[in-house]
Amino acid sequence: MIDIEQIDHIGIRVTQRDRSLAFYEVLGFKLFYEPDFDQVAIIKNDAGVELNLILNGEDSLEGKNILMDLPVKHPGITHVALRVNDIVQAMETLQEHGIAITQGPVTFGDGQVSVFFRDPDRNTLELRADMSSLKAQTIPGLVFYDPKA
Repeated sequence: MIDIEQIDHIGIRVTQRDRSLAFYEVLGFKLFYEPDFDQVAIIKNDAGVELNLILNGEDSLEGKNILMDLPVKHPGITHVALRVNDIVQAMETLQEHGIAITQGPVTFGDGQVSVFFRDPDRNTLELRADMSSLKAQTIPGLVFYDPKA
């Protein structure tokens, strides 16, 4: 058995470097390293969370995400979930920057609350927070997840 300690980084393929860097900056990420021998921009936030923006994406599906937006469900990683301390503040920041929440705020009955949204290349991201320090009524629009809805 391999003893995995934690996730080291997540690679996200994008089509436009500058647009993606600006988007992920809203989430607190800054350019850390960009080698001249590869098409990657390594970004990190103050907590040390690392994302690698793979800068060779091509949009051949007219703005659709092959894993999330097509009727055929292909295998693959559907989204990245990032932990936040304050989901309400996170929602306000998304709104201030014109980033549409595509689902949520929603709880799955596990004491957590999530919001889902897309990056400029339609990659799905989730912000997730513990509800134990919040009252459900303080989270505007909170619903219980219904897979049939």
